[in-house]
Amino acid sequence: MASPKRSVVETASTAYEADLSAWAMEQAARLRAAAWSRLDIDNLADEIEDAARSERHALTSALRIILLHLLKWDHQPERRTRSWAEFIRMQRLAVQDRLDDSPSLNRQIGELLPRAYRRARIEAAGETGLDDAVFPAACPYGFEELMTREIPWPPASEGP
Repeated sequence: MASPKRSVVETASTAYEADLSAWAMEQAARLRAAAWSRLDIDNLADEIEDAARSERHALTSALRIILLHLLKWDHQPERRTRSWAEFIRMQRLAVQDRLDDSPSLNRQIGELLPRAYRRARIEAAGETGLDDAVFPAACPYGFEELMTREIPWPPASEGP
């Protein structure tokens, strides 16, 4: 009796374009069975690269959310909310989790932070109703500040 892994390897191939999920399971079974000649190398390479891009995208997205809320925090102090502070805290954890899971992404922060900021700036303008020009053209926050700046809640009173 053939093992389940072996039977999957010996079955007809599912086309990558026809059913990605079935194709991926077949490719995984073939890898585990060392059925090298049955692998769809080009599409496997594309999918591996897509996985790396997906990790970068998730990190960039978490950075963007932190930046968005910091911009709103700094430019509309009178409208600060607990949810802004919570979003910042939660996304900081998401960033740290991504970096813990994929330490090589640490080397890419310098590239990803400006990319995240471009989008955060547009969103901040839209959400605050302030003109784009109110927000700096270049990211005003370094990564360390982004991750460690204190965001007190409730905010300290700013008036007499």
